[in-house]
Amino acid sequence: MIEEKLGKETKTKYRTLDNKLSHLTQTQTKTPHKTHTFYPRLIDNTNIRFSNGDAALLQKGLKYNLHSKPKNWIQNLALEAETAITLLPSSEQNVYRKLVADHIGKLQQQNPSHKPHPETKLIKSIQAKLQETNATITRANKGNSIVILPTNDYKIKIEKFISDNNFHTVTTGPTNTFQTRVRNTVKQSKTLIPKDS
Repeated sequence: MIEEKLGKETKTKYRTLDNKLSHLTQTQTKTPHKTHTFYPRLIDNTNIRFSNGDAALLQKGLKYNLHSKPKNWIQNLALEAETAITLLPSSEQNVYRKLVADHIGKLQQQNPSHKPHPETKLIKSIQAKLQETNATITRANKGNSIVILPTNDYKIKIEKFISDNNFHTVTTGPTNTFQTRVRNTVKQSKTLIPKDS
């Protein structure tokens, strides 16, 4: 009796969910009326010939997190683990030292120190090509694009932007003046800090 009732309710629930799912797939698989064009990831205004690997790494964008680790990251990990172990009760320290030593040994076998990550080689290749041709990588004004252009063109664009927007250099930093004015305003305010009578 209970099993039959539970079975009926389950079938009803699944039928409802299937109907919702089929309705959603029908309504959301329609092609949009207006297609959106995205900005290209890489805009190369130079004649530098990048390899496929270089171009693929540049296509990942400026926010991409490179897979490079510091040279002595395993030693740092061991030191940090030892620092944490010394905070444990002395009766447990040797057990955890053995566990950490085994784990660090495995890490050293998996990550030989003489073999750099392939992305490191690509970065060095890109840097060498940029230095050789005196080019710069920067972020585009619009979109999430990377622009590669000659360094002289980049400097000219910066100078033009500064001159067009009437920027000027100041002899002293405005921070101290601003902080003094804020302090004086706070001191004079009776609502922020009431005076003791």
